[in-house]
Parts: sequence; structure tokens; C-alpha cells
Amino acid sequence: MKKIIVPVDFSLHSENALKTAAFLAQQTGAEVVAVHMLELSNAVISQSESYIQQEMLFYLKLTEKKFTDFLEKDYLSNIKVTPVIKHFKIFSELDKLAREENADLIIMGSKGVEGLKEMFIGSNTEKVIRYAHTPVLVIKEKPISKRIEKVIFACDFSDDDVKPYIKAKDFFKKIGCNIELVYVSTPTSKFRSTKELEEKMLRFFYQADESEEHIKNVKIISDFSVEKGIFYYADKVGSDVLVVATHGRKGIAHFFEGSISEDIANHSELPVMSFKI
Repeated sequence: MKKIIVPVDFSLHSENALKTAAFLAQQTGAEVVAVHMLELSNAVISQSESYIQQEMLFYLKLTEKKFTDFLEKDYLSNIKVTPVIKHFKIFSELDKLAREENADLIIMGSKGVEGLKEMFIGSNTEKVIRYAHTPVLVIKEKPISKRIEKVIFACDFSDDDVKPYIKAKDFFKKIGCNIELVYVSTPTSKFRSTKELEEKMLRFFYQADESEEHIKNVKIISDFSVEKGIFYYADKVGSDVLVVATHGRKGIAHFFEGSISEDIANHSELPVMSFKI
């Protein structure tokens, strides 16, 4: 991993994201690019051109000072940190910056269940996920401060999940961690015989250029909902991160015969990482 981008709004939640980035940077030698998006009010924008320039300069200097103070943390002392200030809150700019910097990861902080209730219908986190072609790691209550050892990828073995799975596998391989595929069978899901499910998994692994032997490593869970099944298994095995696949601008992926990714992300107490389909 070479570069990690962290949007910073000076909140505790963005600091949790920054701490996570620092921890991963220490493990991989990555550079942390801290980004603050300076949002100007309509009142400022509606003023005269000369006034706007003066006002923008004032806010920019004020933000630079606050940003510098915010980044003076002991946990960042041995890490290369590059501060970047964007003048407007345009979330496509974050994706553009990630591409320009050839970043490996975007890390965002979130309030957790309460703060994510609207995550997939208009929040800042959703907007970043919608535009980002770079993987996005959403940090909840606590930062990641220990080595990631157990990662669960919720999968229904559809063709859409192949590309995100390959990306996720390659990403976590770089930090010395394997991922486990989990399929949840529910009473409301389309019934598949063992043979049908095996054929679906064989096709999936063939497309992922993996041996059919990987079938034996897939965990199949039965529960009343996919969300409950994933959380039950994650708690049982002590998972560190949950992975979901996203359609980007088209919204979150509809896997397991329905739209349940948002439920997993909204209610998970664990960090959730998204890979674009």
C-alpha cells in the first residue's frame, strides 16, 4: 500500500479514520493524504468578487491553521502526512484526487448506527462511496489499532461479485490477510439445491481464476435474514472487517436476492469496506 486518503472535518469520527490510516501506514509504509473540503456558504458566494476573495483568503488561512493543529498528533509523528485543502465540497473531487494520487484506499469515519441511518440515501459517506473507484473503508465507533486477521466477504456468487472479490482478495493479500466468503440462506431467498449452489460457486471461482477447491472454504449460514446471518458469523469468528460490493452511482449492490448491503453497513459495529462492481 502506497497512499491512503482520509477526509477530515476535525470531528472525533474523522480522527478515528486518521488513527486507522496511521496504523495501516505504519504496517505498510504508506503515505497518508489528509483532505479537508472547505465549504463556503451561499452568503459568501453571493458577495462581490473582491469581497469573496478576501473572505476566501480569510477562511483558507483559518482552515490551514486549524488543519495544521489537528494533524499534530503523536501517532502521526513517524508517518508522511500530506495535507490537502479543497475549496468546495464536491465529492467527485475526492475520487479525482484518489486517482491522481494513485491511492490504494479511502478511509472515512462515521458515527455508527445512528449516523449511518441515511448513509445510502444522501450522506457524505454514501456520496464518497458513490463516486469512488478506490476502495472505501468506513470506521465506526473505534479505530483499527491491531493487525487485521479476519475478513468476511458477504457473497451470493453472482457475476457482479466476481470483480469486487478479486479486488478485495488482492487488497487484503498485500497486508497479509485472507478473506472468507460467506453465503447466507434465508427463508425468503430463492431456494437452490446443493447441486445448483455448487454449480454457481464453481462458475464464480472459474471467473475469479481460482481452483474449485475453494468451495470447501465457503461458509454457508442459515438465518432469518442475511444481516442476522452475517452478524452472527462475524461475532462467532471474531471478524475484524466486513466487505460489501457496491454498484457505485447506481447504488449499493443487490445481492442475496435483495437489497441488504445497506442494512449490513447501517447496523454493523465493525468496520465496513466497499469495493465497486
